Amino acid sequence: MYTKEVLVRCESGLHNKQATYFVQKANEFSASIWVETGNRRMNAKSLLGIMSLGVVTGAVVTLSAEGPDAEKAVNALEVLLQRDVY
Repeated sequence: MYTKEVLVRCESGLHNKQATYFVQKANEFSASIWVETGNRRMNAKSLLGIMSLGVVTGAVVTLSAEGPDAEKAVNALEVLLQRDVY
């Protein structure tokens, strides 16, 4: 399992379009991927799950993945949390 703590820097946090792009990117990988904040953990491939976390700018989330492309998946998702993707 590959895990990394990430500071969310995108202005919109993980809401609306940002969350949609995040989930689409997560679905490009075969690894099982999770986003964790506080005591809540959601599947990164679930739009409803990601939006329900309510991740805002400045939050610290933990990305973790398990599978053949786990490290690549976490690093790609980290990039999306650093900038807005409009």
